[in-house]
Formats: sequence, structure tokens, C-alpha cells
Amino acid sequence: MEPAGELLRFVELLIPFVRQVETADGLSSSASSVLHRLVRAGPQRLTELARAQGVSQPGMTQLVGRLERDGLVRREASAADGRGVVVEVTDEGRELSRNRRAERVELLAGMIEAAPPEDRAAIVAALPALTRLIEARVG
Repeated sequence: MEPAGELLRFVELLIPFVRQVETADGLSSSASSVLHRLVRAGPQRLTELARAQGVSQPGMTQLVGRLERDGLVRREASAADGRGVVVEVTDEGRELSRNRRAERVELLAGMIEAAPPEDRAAIVAALPALTRLIEARVG
């Protein structure tokens, strides 16, 4: 199989696997993704979040409403224009995002550690290039 096909096969297996990692908090993968984005990129307008997550603005409004009720995000007036509203993560949301990420890192670290040495070396060597490849497309 060609490299692009192999990479796609890996991504198609990895994404559902990572999403299946259950935590006691019951947070959906969509909500977790929004929290992680807010932690990484800072406060954003609902329209920006919806576009970045590939969902409709009404869908994002509902998701942000649930996150807000759970105390994980808050809406604030935009410092840029005062009329707009931005969504920002709360300390509780930041902590939850950090904990979920740590769980996933621990799971993947265990899998990498259990791989044969030659596979482990290949994985470690490929990660920087794969990261640059994706970061160049999504910013």
C-alpha cells in the first residue's frame, strides 16, 4: 500500500481508539475536543469554534451551553470589539482537559513501550515529521 494509504489506515484506526478511552467524567469526545482547542488556542467566538470543529453554529451553541452549565467554559464580552462574545475555558475545564490528555498519553505510552524495539524506534522517529505535516495544514 502507498504511504498515504497507510497513513490514512493508521488515522482511521487511531481516532476511534482514542475516542473510546473512557473517563469517569462522561465528557463526549466533541466536548473534550472543544475544551482542548480553547486550552491550546485561547478564547474564541462561537463561529470560530464551530468552523474549527466542523459543526453548525447552532450545534456549537448547544455544546457550549452544556459546557457552560457544567462550569467548564464561560462566555465573556470580546475585548476586541465589546459587542461580540468569546468562549473561554475555566480553571475547572482546563484541569479536566489536562487530566483527559494525561490519561490518553499514559495509554499510548504503554502501547509504545510494549512495541518491539524496532517498531518503537520507527514510531519515535516518525512523530516529528507527522506532527509538522499536520500542523502545516491546520495551523
